[in-house]
Amino acid sequence: MIPTGQSLGVLGGGQLGMFFTLAAQRHGYPVWVLDPDPRCPAARTAARHLCAPLDDPVALAELTEGVAALTVESENIPAATLAHCAPWMRPGPEAVRIAQDRRLEKSFLRDLDLPVAPFVVLDAGSPVPALVDDFSFPALLKTARWGYDGKGQETVARAEDLARAWQALAGVDAVLEARLALVAEFSILLARGEDGMVVFYPAARNYHRDGILDVTLVSPAAPTTLELEARHMALRIAEALDYIGVLAVEFFVDDRGQVLVNELAPRPHNSGHFSLDASLQSQFDQQLRCLCGLPLGDTRLLSPVAMMNLLGDLWIPGEPDWAGVLEHPQVKLWLYGKAQARSRRKMGHLTILPESLDAAAATLAALRRRLSLPELPPLGPVP
Repeated sequence: MIPTGQSLGVLGGGQLGMFFTLAAQRHGYPVWVLDPDPRCPAARTAARHLCAPLDDPVALAELTEGVAALTVESENIPAATLAHCAPWMRPGPEAVRIAQDRRLEKSFLRDLDLPVAPFVVLDAGSPVPALVDDFSFPALLKTARWGYDGKGQETVARAEDLARAWQALAGVDAVLEARLALVAEFSILLARGEDGMVVFYPAARNYHRDGILDVTLVSPAAPTTLELEARHMALRIAEALDYIGVLAVEFFVDDRGQVLVNELAPRPHNSGHFSLDASLQSQFDQQLRCLCGLPLGDTRLLSPVAMMNLLGDLWIPGEPDWAGVLEHPQVKLWLYGKAQARSRRKMGHLTILPESLDAAAATLAALRRRLSLPELPPLGPVP
């Protein structure tokens, strides 16, 4: 156990790093942040900000000499950094390495005999692979690394379009993934301690817009059969990785009712932000507990909850009308303090703590009208 007062480190200074820093400070731990952006969100809350690239050897040496343990806020960590930080890192470098490369991730899941969408690996410099006859189109071509929030993706309508789509992605390492007929997307968030103890948060039903998480809905109802099935898969993943920390696993439900694993995040997750307001212990509290060898906390949901992302597009006409948003007394506003609002950039989120899921849907609809956002489809919990 790392005693209170010892310094901790986090690789990356975005909003996830900021929330971890705040959780650590509440528990008496100062945090050092390594991030190249002098105005990154976590820099405002950290005890020390090392303003340098994540693979800067001088900064890495200073970080690991000054902290008792460190964690990550993103899987996009350079290989040299993972190797240098391995003795201090939770989760371990192998989990981060697998999650940062879709080729490794898909192969890892397949080797665990977990259901995933049909996929084909494309290696940079190799010819376009011959596809088996039963590979169905349309499909999505995704870069193996650095793709997130809909970036690094091309739709492939037919097999003969694959070469063009790959060229549009500069021919980098990629994965071609069959596009499934989906009825739902959800995520399972767990925390696993050094002793193997695991706690789960209730499943988060997710709604995306243009490849970016738009709204998450979480219910205090008892887990469904599908949710329990997904929890079992997430547990198998965590145990196979000997994982210590907070792990998010994203799932699909197809039109046949089958649950499939989509991808992993070896860190707190955007869809878990509901836990900041609606859970007894947030995902960042658990991240701290796992890092420091403390007992895991209670994940009980205190209220039905909806979370809605606020993207930089809302700022293009000017600062949004926050006073109007806060006319709804069940709404809590979180702004990340990012210096520049850009299209599709996550600038903050809203949390709604209603009496019921129906009330959440009504409040979401009113907020979206005020913010000139598109209407949502009918909302519901995990099937």
